Amino acid sequence: MAGSAPQITPTQFLTADPELRSAIGSWSAWLAHERRASTHTLSAYSHDLSDFLEFLFGHLGDGLIGLQTLNLISTRDFRAWLAARAARGMAKASTARALSTLRGFFRWLERSDLVHNQALNTLRTPKLPKTVPKALSENEALRTIVAAREMAKEPWVGKRDMALLILLYGAGLRIGEALSLNHSETPRGPSMRITGKGDKERVVPVLPVVVDAIADYLDACPHELGPDDPLFVGVRGKRLQASPVQALVRKLRNALGLAQTATPHALRHSFATHLLAGGGDLRTIQELLGHASLTTTQRYTAVDTARLAEVYRDAHPRARR
Repeated sequence: MAGSAPQITPTQFLTADPELRSAIGSWSAWLAHERRASTHTLSAYSHDLSDFLEFLFGHLGDGLIGLQTLNLISTRDFRAWLAARAARGMAKASTARALSTLRGFFRWLERSDLVHNQALNTLRTPKLPKTVPKALSENEALRTIVAAREMAKEPWVGKRDMALLILLYGAGLRIGEALSLNHSETPRGPSMRITGKGDKERVVPVLPVVVDAIADYLDACPHELGPDDPLFVGVRGKRLQASPVQALVRKLRNALGLAQTATPHALRHSFATHLLAGGGDLRTIQELLGHASLTTTQRYTAVDTARLAEVYRDAHPRARR
């Protein structure tokens, strides 16, 4: 896999004074090395904390935010931040994550004897509706994968897109996990080792159709790839990023008339949902997905129950009207 997750850059926090920026840098290092936080997690934490400090800068109007500022802010200040996010139309899920980031940062400041402020502990995390992963049907997943190859302007790009999407669906990978693979980690079957969130490793089986699709893409790829080069590359030979893949799937779902929930991550959901529908047990699916908690995996039982209820409504003579 690629190198370890980068730390949060303290210079991002222009509304913080040097002492607070230094503390943020130390917190970031602790997250990266002790908690083994992923690149995406660090990026999310950085965004949440920066947003909060920018709010305080304008809300308090007392100059740069420092450790002493964080010592003195009250529950009312935290509530004002929550209200400001609501006024901006921020989703409850986003605010809940941001609040979790602040709790983690203030706990670290407490343990480090830098800030002692319990005001945040009086706030409740916004209640979130229970969400069920949105999966594609087997036919929709296969149509999406095939269409990715057919819609590309260059044949090798079409083979790359098909190989990437079939890897997401066939092995249940996150988009970041697939795109961070290097050429030396090309799956050749019957299994591959993946490093996921928190640098946790797992082994997933690789279907022959996935191996063949990736081999076909590499044979057609015009770029010469060394062992340390990325497996999936863009037209200029650089590592393919998530945003073009997300744009591709948006284009595909519009062309195929799929729901707005059809995203690259939906292929991972489809992998789990279809395994469960085929008789897979939750513990095995948990291991394949790399979920730390079985509770996360159990969401897929709701998906399967919903599918069974739909089949019942469509098929049972007493359910039809």
